[in-house]
Amino acid sequence: MNDSTLSRYDRTADAAAAQVIRCYSTSFSMATRALDRATRRDIRNLYAVVRIADEIVDGAAAQANECPETALDAYEELVLHAPHHRFHTDPVLHAWANTHRRCGINNDHVRAFFASMRRDTAQLHYTERDLRDYIYGSAEVIGLMCLDIFLRGRTPSEHDRRAMEDGARALGSAFQKVNFLRDLTEDRQALGRSYFGAPLDDDLKRTLTRQITRELDLACTAIPLLPASARRGVAAAEALFRELNERIAQASVEELSTRRISVPNHRKLWLTAQAIRKVKNA
Repeated sequence: MNDSTLSRYDRTADAAAAQVIRCYSTSFSMATRALDRATRRDIRNLYAVVRIADEIVDGAAAQANECPETALDAYEELVLHAPHHRFHTDPVLHAWANTHRRCGINNDHVRAFFASMRRDTAQLHYTERDLRDYIYGSAEVIGLMCLDIFLRGRTPSEHDRRAMEDGARALGSAFQKVNFLRDLTEDRQALGRSYFGAPLDDDLKRTLTRQITRELDLACTAIPLLPASARRGVAAAEALFRELNERIAQASVEELSTRRISVPNHRKLWLTAQAIRKVKNA
């Protein structure tokens, strides 16, 4: 295999991974467009692997008459093993392996993510401690892996690195809680999951949306520390999820139980443009 052939396959694998995010998340896909090309590629490659794991535990495997636990165990092994080889017949794993090697992704974070996904195959009800552990693995480590991508080839000071890690974890946690509230009906009715330990009422919704706001505020303090190649995309994602949180805060519990809160596309475009302009002028 000559270099041009392998390079063409690399590009094809990246395109396959990018298609996953386009199919599953319009908000996150739009935010990634504000990243520079190389960073966007690696974030999309990470997202594709995470999304496939989500699909395993969220019903796709079961609907295909496959055991979710077995499928998840097998996929985790493939994901952890993939970076040791330069070629994979699975284009998403091929793209992920390239990103893992380029960016030095921490395998402890990968394992923590799969540990939380494994909870989704067996655990239906969560205590407050369970939920903290679950959010760390399902969302906060995703923020930390994104940070590995953003900081590729860079060595920030220990102080700045710690601040960016705090921001990344806060942003991941905020995103996860927003998605909990958006997916309330599907989680409860289709999957039988109750993440909050109690039925959602106005007081709990108010508590959660205020937590999300505080976490988004913390994440914003770290954005100026990020490389310029990442700042705009992170700011755009923060703005889109802040809008979702505000809409959730304004919605009734009944509304959240009957429909998935969303932001119209024209509003997403405006929020993205505003976030980019704000970063540029900072």
